[in-house]
Order: sequence, then structure tokens, then C-alpha cells
Amino acid sequence: MGRTDRASLLVHVDAADVFAALTNRDDLLAWLPPKGMRGRFERFDMREGGSYRLVPTYDDAPAGGGKTSADSDVSEVRIPRLVPGELVVWEVDFESDDPAFRGTMRMEWTLRSGEHGTDVEVVARDVPDGIRARDHAEGLTSSLANLSAHLEP
Repeated sequence: MGRTDRASLLVHVDAADVFAALTNRDDLLAWLPPKGMRGRFERFDMREGGSYRLVPTYDDAPAGGGKTSADSDVSEVRIPRLVPGELVVWEVDFESDDPAFRGTMRMEWTLRSGEHGTDVEVVARDVPDGIRARDHAEGLTSSLANLSAHLEP
């Protein structure tokens, strides 16, 4: 482990709206699953020190299957830090029998207010070796595009 992936996008709404979309159960389900997936929470406690369990499911399962099952990528997520309007930090562990997907990935969602909206940057640290860089870049970019489409008029 040790790879860091990042993506960013200017979203044309204020930081408070972006922060709400990063911390609200229904909003997260609407935009977080990347293209070709849908998600559901088995547990949701969004607060500093809280956690959630997310079950994203592929619309069309990949040939090699998902990280957890033939069509899903279950993750346990802890929330060590929340700074309203500025920062959301997740510590993500995937449920997988494959050791290439084990380990804790730290995802930092940083919000920077600007004249035309909010720059949203996601930095994923200690990305498990089983997540290919290209696939992760596509997933992060897709989620940011979904966030923008969810929030912008």
C-alpha cells in the first residue's frame, strides 16, 4: 500500500451545500456510487467518531467480480474528522477475501470556497494494491461528476 490518488472539481454551489451532500445519507446514496453502480447503507452514523457500512452493487458485474462478492464492494467507513464547510475524512476498509484489497484507505474531501463555487478535492491515501489506478481515477471522477450534477441547478 502507499499509493495516493486524487481528483478535484469545481462545483457551482457554496461549501455548506457541498458539505451537506457529503454528510447526508440520502444525498450520499444519490451521488457517491460511480457510474454503473448503486448503493445502500446497512448502517449510517455520520458524525465525528461515527461510521457507516456501504454496499455498492454493480449494475453489470465485472468479469472478475467485485471486491466483496460477484457484484458488490462492501466497505466499512469510520469518520475520524468532520469540519463543517471544509473537510470530511473517511477511513475505508473493504470487505474482501483478496489480500490485495485489505488495509485502510484514508479519503480526505477538502472544500475550498471561491468566487464561482466550491473546489472539491478528494485525496485517497494508502489505496489498496487491488484497486487499479485507472479504475480508481475513473471512479473518483465519476463520483465528483455525480456530486456536481446532484447539486447544481
